Amino acid sequence: MFFEVNEKIEKLARRAQELCAPEFKKVGEMAEYNQQKVLKAFIDNKVSDRNFAGSTGYGYGDDGREVLERVFAEIFAAEDAIIRHNFVSGTHALTVALFGVLRPGDTIISVTGAPYDTLQGVIGVARASSGSLKEFGINYEEVPLASDGSLDFSTIEKPIKCDTKMVYMQRSRGYSMRGALSIDNIGKVAHLAKKIAPNCIVMLDNCYGEFVGCEEPLQNGVDLIAGSLIKNPGGGLARTGGYIAGRKDLVEQCSYRLTTPGTGKEVGATLGLNRELFMGLFNAPHATGEALKTAIFSAALFELLGYEVFPRYNEPRSDIVQVIKLGNAENLISFCQSIQAASPVDSFVKPEPWDMPGYDNKIIMAAGTFTQGASIELSADAPLREPYAVFLQGGLNFHSAKVAVMMAADEVLKNRGTNAI
Repeated sequence: MFFEVNEKIEKLARRAQELCAPEFKKVGEMAEYNQQKVLKAFIDNKVSDRNFAGSTGYGYGDDGREVLERVFAEIFAAEDAIIRHNFVSGTHALTVALFGVLRPGDTIISVTGAPYDTLQGVIGVARASSGSLKEFGINYEEVPLASDGSLDFSTIEKPIKCDTKMVYMQRSRGYSMRGALSIDNIGKVAHLAKKIAPNCIVMLDNCYGEFVGCEEPLQNGVDLIAGSLIKNPGGGLARTGGYIAGRKDLVEQCSYRLTTPGTGKEVGATLGLNRELFMGLFNAPHATGEALKTAIFSAALFELLGYEVFPRYNEPRSDIVQVIKLGNAENLISFCQSIQAASPVDSFVKPEPWDMPGYDNKIIMAAGTFTQGASIELSADAPLREPYAVFLQGGLNFHSAKVAVMMAADEVLKNRGTNAI
């Protein structure tokens, strides 16, 4: 081995990988299914070398942009989609979608508790934020999760009225201890919402959940999804961007918010980025599978070390995020610094907790990535607060990510004393 770790960690890593073998097989089968689905969409839509050429200025008649959006729509069972490099983040794509379809006086109900920290400013809850939905007269209600972090179906239906405009879900866990939403539960919420408010929009923050499973939310009652291209669907090759997909009328409304009313999706120069967006999407099922294997392995290894992990290595998953409760700030910081030290880019950098914009606690982030902040590449981050849980995600290839996880385990073990196992 090229990297030195404690013999105990090496032994536990071998044991962890043995435990993971059946789960890795399931991941491989899922990735193969999704890869075939992606390949068929590329063939169905006659992707050609000419589609990789970029446009400038207004971007009128950009054939590559239009074909890419058709490919994406087919993969995710959408009527239409917007795929653009000028979405700066998943939060930006979600914001465009929310402002695109909501109007003053409308009500949005989040049924998965508080949304991700950066979206709270967009909505106008928890902190004052100029230009928020609240400032535009859009009402917000929130259904808390059950005490165990699961959806509380006994209370979800209570705030939903016949004229409710939107029921909102967040698929991934954010910085909470709840599990990611399963496709089954996403479908149950959508069915329940439409039963009470047939015309409501069911919207899902789909970040971290793309290609995790063989079904997509739009096949299970969801009307609109949005997310980031530097997570799963960019396959590690997209340098920036995001997407919105779903019902054609809703996507059209979102496009008018993205550009201008009347021009919508018809404009937007691609500046030569089409090729990497196509290639990243094509690579996405495999990259997501590698990230899942990394998450599963890290769960098994740290469980063997005696730490609480969510989910466990052999539990169902609906996103690529692995949570490990490390117990104290020292372990948390050591873990993230070790992930950074075992990264291909900026391995010499030592991340420290800082007051990151949009967050209420100091945040530590490790991301030695080829694309800044790309969490489909191996990254680890956490707020410095109880229960000092780290959120690990990504891994473009399992073999490199495995090394980083082992080195992080080695540092945590040093904090405990090497004879602690």
